[in-house]
Amino acid sequence: MRLVVALGGNALQRRGEPMTAASQRVNVRRAAQALAPTALDHELVITHGNGPQVGLLALQGLAYAPDEAYPLDVLGAETEGMIGYLIEQELGNLLPFEKPLATILTMTEVDPQDPAFADPTKFVGPTYGAAEAHDLAARLGWTVKPDGSSWRRVVASPKPVRIFELRPIRWLLEQGAVVIAAGGGGIPTAYLPGSRTLSGVEAVVDKDLASAVLAREIEADRFVVATDADAVYVNWGEPGQRAVRAAHPDALLDLQFPAGSMGPKVAAAVEFAAASGHEARIGALDHLAAVLAGESGTRVSADVDGIVLT
Repeated sequence: MRLVVALGGNALQRRGEPMTAASQRVNVRRAAQALAPTALDHELVITHGNGPQVGLLALQGLAYAPDEAYPLDVLGAETEGMIGYLIEQELGNLLPFEKPLATILTMTEVDPQDPAFADPTKFVGPTYGAAEAHDLAARLGWTVKPDGSSWRRVVASPKPVRIFELRPIRWLLEQGAVVIAAGGGGIPTAYLPGSRTLSGVEAVVDKDLASAVLAREIEADRFVVATDADAVYVNWGEPGQRAVRAAHPDALLDLQFPAGSMGPKVAAAVEFAAASGHEARIGALDHLAAVLAGESGTRVSADVDGIVLT
């Protein structure tokens, strides 16, 4: 079976932890332990987030003059290589030596006219108190928004239009490789108006939506959004919360989920299931085998009648 597994941000950086190489490696090692059995049994593409890592690199870039700091597309490429290296090494330590692994620097096309550029929503970087966040916004021209009880920088998150590296990704899968691709949603790129010249864009593409596009285009049999929640919930955090065990894409799309957390994951699962005719799953990374077996998580499929809640 050909699988695309999108790792949630918690697989790399848990909230409140120091953003050090050591802490990221510990989290990647945990993710690798969950992924290794799947890598042996299936064709596997792994995608991942990069918001905290891009934000940290952007902060480090403040040591430069404003016109010398690296733009977000270049920072995205840097994080794809860095995180891909960690995943390759930790997963490779658990797999047979003969199992090849490859990280693909992946470019994602976006529409420069996407309305997302007028309303930044994608969180990047560390959390701040309200006063510090607004001070940084005033000094650096950032847009900041609340993220839970904290504040973070937000940037534009245009919809992914196309993944450029589909052919090498398919070829690597056919050779038996585990592929790490579309990290952080891919490097945001767009064609300059009226030309065929491709250029980087100051934005961050949503990892889950880009992963759904990738899964559809490589004809994956299943798309899994692996996170720290055991399922999608309605009325999350309220006394009457209930887990969604299975749902038709249209029925799930009718529900409302937070834009900064479960919303993009649900939207990605719905997009893949509706467009491909195959199932999407949302569930806990630590229970990946059970999620794939349908024993845990939320199943999104056109063969479900409405929504099944527990």
